[in-house]
Amino acid sequence: MGEDSDIAILEGLKAGGGQRRIFERDLYKTFFYFIHQGTKKYGMAEEDAASAYSDTIISIIDNIVKGSFEGRSALKSYGYKIFSNKCVDLLRKDATNKRKVNQAMPIDSLVYELPDQARTAVQQLLMKEERQYLMQKLIALGEKCRQILLFFEDGYSDKDIAGFMEYNSPDVVKTSRLRCLERLKKNVNVEQTLR
Repeated sequence: MGEDSDIAILEGLKAGGGQRRIFERDLYKTFFYFIHQGTKKYGMAEEDAASAYSDTIISIIDNIVKGSFEGRSALKSYGYKIFSNKCVDLLRKDATNKRKVNQAMPIDSLVYELPDQARTAVQQLLMKEERQYLMQKLIALGEKCRQILLFFEDGYSDKDIAGFMEYNSPDVVKTSRLRCLERLKKNVNVEQTLR
């Protein structure tokens, strides 16, 4: 595209009226090969490069009509600079969106976005997994701690547990239970910190 055709497009776009559409179409066709260059240079999908190109043409037309384009460079150079910037912006936006998607989100908040039946099934699986995890931690505490905490979880009182496990008094069971519970919490917190 030469200087004469640049001038013709510039004047046609500035003139407005019914002829403006013809010059807009000419401008669009003239630099259409930018799309192919965008896919090669930036590794973009053709659809993304086409979107950047359409935005570029709109920007060029707006800048010409407003008088922002002063004609210090060829229309091709001016257009390619805008196109390059649009491509880079699109790639940055895409990278930012991917980072947002990859950020860890608490499973509990994701579960509430599921339909009711699926939510119930997922919650049951999570509860089962948590229970298995706690059982592993209980086993690591030793048999007595495991039994005391499981009896307590099942709703038995300290007095009942003292009778089952032949402790001297409910107070001894309570003290043992609290110590076991504290050790369990500490083990779980240490492991979560290490993750």
